[in-house]
Amino acid sequence: MKTAAHPLFFTSLFLLGLFFAACTPKGRQAMNDDQIQENQTAMEKKDPVNESGYFVNSAGDTIYYVNKSDEEWRRELSEEQYRILRHAGTERAFTGMYYDNHDKGIYRCAGCGLPLFSSDAKYDSGSGWPSYYKPIDEKHIVEVPDDSYGMKRIELRCARCGGHLGHVFPDGPKPTGLRYCINSASLSFEKKKEGESEE
Repeated sequence: MKTAAHPLFFTSLFLLGLFFAACTPKGRQAMNDDQIQENQTAMEKKDPVNESGYFVNSAGDTIYYVNKSDEEWRRELSEEQYRILRHAGTERAFTGMYYDNHDKGIYRCAGCGLPLFSSDAKYDSGSGWPSYYKPIDEKHIVEVPDDSYGMKRIELRCARCGGHLGHVFPDGPKPTGLRYCINSASLSFEKKKEGESEE
């Protein structure tokens, strides 16, 4: 006689699936040279920086692209920032410096300083990564299809320097229903001064 599978078995499978889907697993371990080269090649093929040299954001501001050599990025970024921003790595959940940050202010790209998210849009998703339900300006972020690891996801890049930020998922709160799951290492934080507006 066949016995029914224990409910804990299915619960374990579900939780395991959530762990792998929460954010891209790249970079949980140190990447070898082949993996780094593979990620770099993939990023170059999906580079959002076009030949015009600039883009215009929703406020009508002209934003000039930041183009640097790999050597320049290596010199200017920390090892962790370089691994994540330039090679699409991922920091471990609950280890980043901003996932539990509750200060008011602006989150900028750690590579070029472009304003990306306001603390007003930040919320606790329970994922272990900084999460936001909307960016400051949708034109400051580029969405790129990501089919790695057999999953279909949307990768997020900085529109100014092309740095990898994280992924966006359709499981966020109202009003957008989106969760922008971002690596702390991809961000710098500018704390709001008293009496100062975040926008």
